Amino acid sequence: MFKMGSLFRSEEMCLAQLYLQSEAAFACVSELGELGLAQFRDLNPDVNAFQRKFVNEVRRCDDMERKLRFLEKEVKKDNLAIDDTGENPPAPLPREMIDMENKFDKLETEMKSVNSNQEALKKNFLELTELKHILRKTQQFFEQTHVPQQYDDETPLIASEFSRSFNRFGVHFFYYRFVAGVLMRDKISAFERVIWRACRGNVFLRYTEIEAELEDPHTGDKVNKYVFIVFFQGDQLKSRIKKICTGFRATLYPCPETPQERREIALGVMTRIEDLQTVLNQTADHRRMVLSQVALNIRVWLIKVRKIKAIYHTLNLFNVNAEKCLIAECWCPVVDIDRIQLALRRGTELSGSSVPSIMQQMQTKENPPTYNQTDKFTSGFQAIIDAFGVSNYREVNPAPFTIITFPFLFAVMFGDMGHGLLMFLFALYLVLKENRYMKHKPEDEIFKMMFDGRYLILLMGLFSIYTGFLYNECFSRSINIFGTSWNFLMEFRLTLDPNKPGVFRGYPYFYGIDPIWQSAENKITVQNSYKMKNAVLMGFAQMIFGLSLAFCNRRHFKDKLTLYCELLPQLLFLCALIGYLCMCILYKWSVWTVAQSNTAPSLLIGLIDMYMLTDPKSNNRVPLYTGQYQVQIFLVIVTVLCVPWMFLSKPYILYKRSNNTQDDICCFSLYDRLITQSMMEAGGLDSQSDDDVAILHHENNDANYGKQEPESFDMSEVIIYQAIHTIEFCLSCISHTASYLRLWALSLAHSELSEVLWSMVMHTGLATSGTSGAILSFFVFWFFSSLTVSILLVMEGLSAFLHAIRLHWVEFQSKFYKGEGYIFSPFSFTLIVEGKVE
Repeated sequence: MFKMGSLFRSEEMCLAQLYLQSEAAFACVSELGELGLAQFRDLNPDVNAFQRKFVNEVRRCDDMERKLRFLEKEVKKDNLAIDDTGENPPAPLPREMIDMENKFDKLETEMKSVNSNQEALKKNFLELTELKHILRKTQQFFEQTHVPQQYDDETPLIASEFSRSFNRFGVHFFYYRFVAGVLMRDKISAFERVIWRACRGNVFLRYTEIEAELEDPHTGDKVNKYVFIVFFQGDQLKSRIKKICTGFRATLYPCPETPQERREIALGVMTRIEDLQTVLNQTADHRRMVLSQVALNIRVWLIKVRKIKAIYHTLNLFNVNAEKCLIAECWCPVVDIDRIQLALRRGTELSGSSVPSIMQQMQTKENPPTYNQTDKFTSGFQAIIDAFGVSNYREVNPAPFTIITFPFLFAVMFGDMGHGLLMFLFALYLVLKENRYMKHKPEDEIFKMMFDGRYLILLMGLFSIYTGFLYNECFSRSINIFGTSWNFLMEFRLTLDPNKPGVFRGYPYFYGIDPIWQSAENKITVQNSYKMKNAVLMGFAQMIFGLSLAFCNRRHFKDKLTLYCELLPQLLFLCALIGYLCMCILYKWSVWTVAQSNTAPSLLIGLIDMYMLTDPKSNNRVPLYTGQYQVQIFLVIVTVLCVPWMFLSKPYILYKRSNNTQDDICCFSLYDRLITQSMMEAGGLDSQSDDDVAILHHENNDANYGKQEPESFDMSEVIIYQAIHTIEFCLSCISHTASYLRLWALSLAHSELSEVLWSMVMHTGLATSGTSGAILSFFVFWFFSSLTVSILLVMEGLSAFLHAIRLHWVEFQSKFYKGEGYIFSPFSFTLIVEGKVE
């Protein structure tokens, strides 16, 4: 389980150094792999991979893994189920590797021997089967006496000039020499034409298909073949025909000329086929018995081999000192140091070593990795954040807030109770069946992606049901739950105008949007205004929340300069510009009544007049509130002052700090020289010995250890950098607010597309009465369902999903999130066994 604090901000990390005895190193690394809380660094970056200490052990593990993959392939080839009990065996000790190698080598040798014997038997069985069909088919050829007297491009090439000439004299074609064999079905047409053209028509070819499918002894696939017989005259044609048969990979068999000999050979072939079938069955039973035993243990064997290989691969990252002690460096969470030390102690005890393993923390100026603890619920949301960029070390992690804001913004664009319910039920099925899918990982990449984000889809569907209830839309239809606040019978064309007497009853709908708006002609006009203003309000709220998270970052890192010189003016600028617009929206909704709607001022024109410094009264426009012009002048002054505040204050303070730092360095160097000179004049130091002076300098350096040396200050670079960020923020306040209008646009598009699909498809079936209407409704319903799933759920859902990602990555996270860190990748057997880490 994770702590919410660790999800809000990454775990505090430390760099630790390990001293492991050679005999205990394997067991200690094995225990750390089971724990999965240490990310080891490579202490031999300049050493080739083939020159490391444990390269031979890694090769032995590779060879064992190769043998196991061969056995696994044979098990799957026989359609045997691999036993998966969920057992996670510990890594075997090094002395057990020899027994494992001998066992795997024996199984591989036995399986290869069985395969070679079985392949040879199948090859003999195939040859005998083909010979059986040749003897049977050729007997039918010889019994046939009819020979066609003509040949053209449309008839088979079955006759030759010499055969027709001899038939005229009463001599039958089967008195001539012949060749018989079998050929693949897809090659028979080409074979026929090549034979005819190569022999210039001086052959007689007959062929027929073998009804039963034959098994290829090499691949095990089922193939279809033809039996053919070619009659010819002369040795030259015989040689040419055999070469053509070889080129087409045809198999030739000896066939006796007399019927008596063919019958005797056929009887012998049938006897041999029966005996060979018995031997093949026994061989298959023996093979299946061996593979059944392998299927019971192969998963455990693979886990053991992968663990051993991972341990030796990790040991290759360590350094070996003169005392045969392995030295390692690793990043680990500070909160889990006690667990790591306990794992090292267990490893030392398992190995039987008398010398304990030592772990000590190191001081470093390197940036630690980012480690955010997640579980199956939060991992999908964390993946969205990490896809943009891994957060910096100890930077605020947006994932816990994304759990709520992401499905909510998605639902604003996808609000429909029916569509949300379908999405919720699909995700709920994945959640309820997650144990089955966790054991048997789905191979389809798209389905695997949806399964990994099942909790995200679950919340997206749930929030879509909620927003659909607010919009009062269910497959684009309204549901009348709390009645209506309008007297719609008084309106012939259903153009709802509350200013008309008797139309509006005076009280609002209990919750959400009144269902009567579904039939109103001014529905889009009213809802557009409502959703557009809501999008601006939600966008401002999320951007302000992003700046508040930036405040948490600056306070955590004690960066007061950025807090007062960047964050504070940014907050004032955003509130004076967009915050004032949101205040005007809420004020107009709250104060101005329906009766005053015709004279109500435009918010957009008012915002333009604000920065044009125009008094609303000068253009004969009604002000939104009393003192509007004075308030707007004050806010314009604030926004104008915030720009140089953001642009100049930070570079100026950095410039002054740089000058003070240079003065401090000069004063320290002068003070150091004066102290040394005074001690030498007083006789405290031997002028001929430099050791004491070196010791003095060393003590002074130790006093300043950990203080980072000042870098060269480039004022022009700082000014350019600050100018770019100031301009970017000022422009983004407008562009990001406008970007949130996509919430309104996609909500409108989804609503209108749903309504079009209902009116043009489903309404057609429901509008037809009688038996034909019932039948038509049945087919229309399934057509409507398929379009709903493919277009409204999949395509529209994916569109809203991508837009929600954009709003989080750009508009929200740009206010506080850098995403320039690197993820914590611990040495973990769990990740290795699951195949997430090589």
